[in-house]
Amino acid sequence: MKSRTSGTAWRHANIGRLLNNAVRRFEGRVLELMSERGHDETRIAHVSLTRNLDVEGTRLTELARRASMSKQAMGELIDQCAELGLVDRIADPTDRRARIVRFTPTGRKWLDAFRDAVDIAEREMRAELGKARMDAILKGLAVYGAEFDTLDDPN
Repeated sequence: MKSRTSGTAWRHANIGRLLNNAVRRFEGRVLELMSERGHDETRIAHVSLTRNLDVEGTRLTELARRASMSKQAMGELIDQCAELGLVDRIADPTDRRARIVRFTPTGRKWLDAFRDAVDIAEREMRAELGKARMDAILKGLAVYGAEFDTLDDPN
């Protein structure tokens, strides 16, 4: 009898790969919708910053922790998004040595467009999968990943 891990089929059917494929498809669609609406300035890597940035602002170290990235890598994303005019850095009022990253007014408009693109992509996904499957996916993923949801702003 063959063990479950023999061969290579498991590499294509394991939950991690399936989730990653779904995320890549979903995020690709979101960026496609953003581009169609004139927001072709951002790349998928920038989503790691914007997805983890609280609307009122977040320290770089916290952003890196939330995104499971090094501070240096997150700093590069912040620099790129700052060059695009989406974020800026301000002094932390509680610690002048620290900086807080926050959305600029342009970044807030971008965030609104991003929300709209996510809504459209979710509706398309629901239409393809059906309400029952989509509801089950959302419930299951919310429970499974709850302890890793570190974004302060629930709205």
